[in-house]
Amino acid sequence: MLLLVISSLTITMCSAVNKGGYWPTWAQDDFPPANIDTGLFTHVYYAFLAPNQDTFQFEIDATTASALNSFTTTLHQTSPPVKTLFSIGGGSFGTEIFSNMASSPDSRGIFISSTIQVARQFNFDGVDLDWEYPQTQTDMDNFGLLLDEWRVAVNEEAESTGEQQLLLSAATHYKPEITFDEVVNYPVESINNNLDWINAMCYDYHGSWDVTATGTLAALYDPNGDVSTSDGLQSWIDAGIHIEKLVMGLPLYGRTWTLKDPGTYGIGAPAVGLGPGNDGAMLYSEVQAFNVQNNATVVYDEPTVSYYSYAGTSWIGYDDVESVKRKIEYAQSLNIGGYFFWTIIGDQNWKISGLGKLNVPLLLSFLYTS
Repeated sequence: MLLLVISSLTITMCSAVNKGGYWPTWAQDDFPPANIDTGLFTHVYYAFLAPNQDTFQFEIDATTASALNSFTTTLHQTSPPVKTLFSIGGGSFGTEIFSNMASSPDSRGIFISSTIQVARQFNFDGVDLDWEYPQTQTDMDNFGLLLDEWRVAVNEEAESTGEQQLLLSAATHYKPEITFDEVVNYPVESINNNLDWINAMCYDYHGSWDVTATGTLAALYDPNGDVSTSDGLQSWIDAGIHIEKLVMGLPLYGRTWTLKDPGTYGIGAPAVGLGPGNDGAMLYSEVQAFNVQNNATVVYDEPTVSYYSYAGTSWIGYDDVESVKRKIEYAQSLNIGGYFFWTIIGDQNWKISGLGKLNVPLLLSFLYTS
């Protein structure tokens, strides 16, 4: 524990503050791990690995093994070094394999053993589960059992080998409950007992699945409802999560639409389809380039604490410097465990990721006491 004295105020700094970033494997050629500024992060996630759909074990080929070794070696040797985790699954992976794996003690045990083996073989500091999302309450209950058994296995492995315990985290919905055919609830007690933290995905509130109207990607507030980061984080706290285990997600990309009428361009404006980018999505750096190249009008929307830009019929919703600052300030007020970015390759010269490092008073007030 380190004490800093600033203008007669004593601030307790704790090393547990979590500043995470996901690095996607498809960025290997254009943005290798060596390009990551590790001074801006405490944890970096290798996204993604996937188990075999029948055996629930990880089958690592030579190419992947080389990439995993390069990832951990590079990030552990940087100054400063960061903690590395490999993330399992991802949004495009689906939920069926996870549901099947978590449904019995035997399959859970096989999966857990394989995760520990991979982590140790390739020198990872931990494992992150990205199950998007458990679809039924039975799935959620099995998710809790998986976490219970995973923690026991991790503790026993560390005790028997003398190695430091592996970190365990999970990427989750932005709220602790999700409405499918039924309302399903995350096992908060098991999360508190077994995970080091959760990465609450506080984004994708609106997107390509609804092209009838523009919408905010990751609004801090929702003046017309409860689809927002503030509501999501508060819902987790109300559900009883230990606040130091709650990590807020921040997007480094935008969602795009094509306006029905270029003269009607506010949030919720009628749209007729996806806008520029890949399937209606653009990296933050691409949004910035689009705005310049197309002389787009950029609007900071105070009620939602979000940005949008428009040029002709093209409309983009995203986060920028002011909205991210406001979100981190909100996280400070809740005293939660930190924040993470999806994905770090989307930034523009570390303009967003570097906010915590550059704004010293902001960063210090964000640290919590353990």
